[in-house]
Amino acid sequence: MEEKTIQDRLKNAFAVAEAAAVNTRGSLSVVDFRMVSFSLSGKDYGVDIMHVREIAKAGQFTYVPNTLPFVLGVYNLRGDIIPIIDLRLFFNIPVPERTDKKDKLESLLILSVGEQTFGVVVDKIDKVLGVQKSKIQPPHPLFGDINIKYISGIVEAEKRLYILLDVARIFNSRIGDEEKDRTYAKQVFESPVPDAVPQLRTPARKNAADAMNDRAAAAAKPSASQRQSSSDTSAQDLKFIIESLRTYRKFTVTPLNEQWVNARFDSWKEERGKGKSQLQNENDADLFLSLFWSPGTGAWWTKAYADAVYKALPDNTAKQICVWNPGCGKGMESYSLACVLRKKYPSARLRIYAQDIDLLSVSNAPLVSIPNAVASDWYAPFLSKKANGDYTFTQDVKDSIMFEYHDCQHTNPLPAIDIIFARDVLSLLPQSGQETVIADFDEKLKANGIVIVGENETLPAGSGFVEKTIGALKVYTKNK
Repeated sequence: MEEKTIQDRLKNAFAVAEAAAVNTRGSLSVVDFRMVSFSLSGKDYGVDIMHVREIAKAGQFTYVPNTLPFVLGVYNLRGDIIPIIDLRLFFNIPVPERTDKKDKLESLLILSVGEQTFGVVVDKIDKVLGVQKSKIQPPHPLFGDINIKYISGIVEAEKRLYILLDVARIFNSRIGDEEKDRTYAKQVFESPVPDAVPQLRTPARKNAADAMNDRAAAAAKPSASQRQSSSDTSAQDLKFIIESLRTYRKFTVTPLNEQWVNARFDSWKEERGKGKSQLQNENDADLFLSLFWSPGTGAWWTKAYADAVYKALPDNTAKQICVWNPGCGKGMESYSLACVLRKKYPSARLRIYAQDIDLLSVSNAPLVSIPNAVASDWYAPFLSKKANGDYTFTQDVKDSIMFEYHDCQHTNPLPAIDIIFARDVLSLLPQSGQETVIADFDEKLKANGIVIVGENETLPAGSGFVEKTIGALKVYTKNK
């Protein structure tokens, strides 16, 4: 009896242990996602631990010129030179003022995205948390101070709400390869020419007078086949021109500008003569596009154009006006715009983000020289004279512009924008780039903001913008 009782107890103990093991395995299987948690400006965030290479404390980053403001520099991580990015600046979150103390160390998450490694500065790194994937909720803008597209989800853990960041989306480029970029031009170039319209059969019997009239009419008027042949040739010539513009000047024909291109093609044929409409070189491409560019492109603005821009600017009583000026070139456009903005918003703090992919132009823009003819024009109130007699813009105008070397097709961590001034730059992007940047316009522009594009550019239907004409300029506002 004693022996049986002991065996029963052993069986019961084994059953309890096995059940506990099953429960433990079941519990462990629930935790199928681990994240490293950290804080930014008092809010809790997390990133997939699979992207986290290590956690570190570091300082004294090596400064790199002509980088975006959120790039603090580079750091030597045991022989690997990695870029250091401040997530707070990337998301436009307030950052405590940095001191110049050499012993100041930053909290770093060393992240790997594909084959690239980045150092990310945060306020404080907390711990590793395990959660169930099914508990992760879709992102919602109310849960963070950052753009929703950079959030992969929201999850609750240990009675705290965490915002999960999409690391791959933050650091990866959104632009496809070059072949994808050429989609529109390739489709237009390779599309088949319509079949010739068949001729109508004439009656078998005609009298002599009718026959003579028919021959006279035929001599005076091209046949349907001749008209169709001419149309086919013209269509093929246009396709070649579209491809040549992309090849010689990276000018991409899309619904953004095709109305102008078609009209220009008609006048171009008349200028060049029959059979001479093709673009043979870069000079031909420049001549074809010579009438496309907006007034004052690459030059100082006339008073008439400055007045037109002034009239088109919306009334705004905000303390700070943020402006995005992609494709700023050598800076003349940015300075001209800054002067008009200062006149329109005299008490506001202006912040103009002037960007271009020409490193030399962007680097020299702050040093631009001002001719005497310009100094005596409408620019005069915004200029000061140096000791050597040369003119320079007032410090207020200079301080309002931040020149950056940046491709507008890539991630733009800009704050909410009041005015986007992007003349002609969209036409110099591939179609996918145009779509990306226009989507960026819609995302970053405030509800009461405006977009000004090139004089011969039109934001396509479905882009989320409404066109209206103010004086001599057309502007775009959000489709509310």
